[in-house]
Amino acid sequence: MTATPRLGAIAVLVEGDRVLLAQRGKSPDKGLWGFPGGHVEPGETALEAARRELREETGLEARPVEYLTNIDLIRRDEAGEVTVHYLLAAVLCADPVGTPQADDDAQDVAWFPIDQIRAGALPMSARVGEVMELALTRRRALSR
Repeated sequence: MTATPRLGAIAVLVEGDRVLLAQRGKSPDKGLWGFPGGHVEPGETALEAARRELREETGLEARPVEYLTNIDLIRRDEAGEVTVHYLLAAVLCADPVGTPQADDDAQDVAWFPIDQIRAGALPMSARVGEVMELALTRRRALSR
């Protein structure tokens, strides 16, 4: 069986020297830390989806700023058949309001020091560090 590609969005929120991550409660990547996110609903832009998923998974409100990058998440079974295929739009978000609390399909949610992510001190989804660095670069450029 080959999975049909689905569009998803992740909310990338970096504030000061920390980054917000959610621990996935469901497959794919169950138990791993990554950016809050999920499916883009029909009629919804990826920026709107990132804002909604952030609210649903963490209780935080934030402003979607811009697209950062796209991530292909493809998983295969032992026979090499595609079982999961997502195209994730990473969205830089800013100005968070509220206190993060895990909800929806997030097992846990927390702010982590950027240095801890750089050190690989958490079990993380692929490309979390790379996307975080891209977000830091864009934030610096936007603040000029």
